Amino acid sequence: MTESFFQMLSEALGEQTARVAREAFAREASVSVRLHPSRIPAGQGPAEAAAHRFGEGIRPVPWNPLGFLLPSRPSFTLDPHFHGGAYYVQDSSAMFVGHAFRQAAAAAERPIRRVLDLCAAPGGKTTDLAASLRECWGDRFVLVANEVMNARVRVLSDNAGVWGDPAVVVTACDPAAMRALPHFFDAVVADVPCSGEGMFRKDAEAVRQWSPQQVALCQGRQRRILSDVWPSLAPGGLLVYATCTFNRNENDDNVAWICRELGAETLDLNIDMPGVVRTSRGYALVPGLVPGEGQYCAVLRKTGPDGLQPVRIVPQPKEALPKGIRLQDYFLDERVPRLAGALVTALPEAVAACMGTLRGLHPLTAGTAVGILKGKDFVPDADLAHCITARPEAFPREEVDRETALRFLHGDTLSLPQAPRGFLILCHDGLPLGFVKNVGNRCNNLYPASRRIRRDIRMEDVAVAT
Repeated sequence: MTESFFQMLSEALGEQTARVAREAFAREASVSVRLHPSRIPAGQGPAEAAAHRFGEGIRPVPWNPLGFLLPSRPSFTLDPHFHGGAYYVQDSSAMFVGHAFRQAAAAAERPIRRVLDLCAAPGGKTTDLAASLRECWGDRFVLVANEVMNARVRVLSDNAGVWGDPAVVVTACDPAAMRALPHFFDAVVADVPCSGEGMFRKDAEAVRQWSPQQVALCQGRQRRILSDVWPSLAPGGLLVYATCTFNRNENDDNVAWICRELGAETLDLNIDMPGVVRTSRGYALVPGLVPGEGQYCAVLRKTGPDGLQPVRIVPQPKEALPKGIRLQDYFLDERVPRLAGALVTALPEAVAACMGTLRGLHPLTAGTAVGILKGKDFVPDADLAHCITARPEAFPREEVDRETALRFLHGDTLSLPQAPRGFLILCHDGLPLGFVKNVGNRCNNLYPASRRIRRDIRMEDVAVAT
């Protein structure tokens, strides 16, 4: 790492903090997970559930009651609970953004119910925000998770599908597209592309690519992104600005620029946690002071009118379902049908109420994908198995052992001669993994190819990982 990097780090956070970080960059990266609140076993609290899953030596993440640091890195690939969305693997520092959002939203002047996660892939903050919004609002919120990069948005879409919250809408737009939605969002979370100093322990390429010129390039790109999305934020709405970098240019200087040029004020949070450094405009988590890889975060409130007329909220047009398909057979509460080609999807009322407005963003997914009519069969979609508001009794459930679960997740053909014929949800430890169609002598595996385990699975590996 160059001296110019440490000089910039010292200017932003002080020489002593820079020395601590310099030593920490030579150490191994930490490992942490965040539990899915709807998938904690009945009768267990988060700490008990985490200890049961990962063993002794776990430590709580101070800013997230569902976050835990692990003593070592397990084989997540060989854990069916990982594929079933029982937890999300996320750096502990990145979880701080969700904490800042929760604290600011709780004290906000306006209800925070329509939220944009602007640079959302791979989905860590999206799933954290969804859990927080659901705890506060139930089904009465909309979370738009946007990612402009095609390869990354596919990962985001899969992760959102496994998380199973029907109030999430996934889009793949340039931030400039948000200009067409003036005043639509109550809050925007912008974890913007940056020079990646928080990736130094995990990615040697991030170290090689770093330079003061790269920092300046990122600063300009960040300002363009923020200028593009700013009209979509309602006056009085919240901007949670975040980077995984530490220099002042991309952090405090950009926050000052937002206040001056776009019209905002920074908000102080009630932060009294070990290792969190208060900067002039926000908060910095630095390796060595915290176990994670680092994060910068600031919260701003949009001030004053901007002369724009709010976008007109247009609901989802009513669409007729194919004959014989009833959404009430699959969901615990009321859902609004939507057809995307041959795919039937089910929208919560809050999402359906603004889908006409969001149509210009060309959503890739919205609500819950239910299934496709093929001949006489209505073939259920994989996301229906994960949906947290689906009826548990909608399909027969078949409990399988770890070996069978991993074979299913690998895409193998299974045989379940004792199970009922037809479409089944395979479960492991009670956790839904996905669908098969049992035709008697075999089961057609309906697990999506994009989510399958790609490595060869040897049973001795499974035994070691157990």
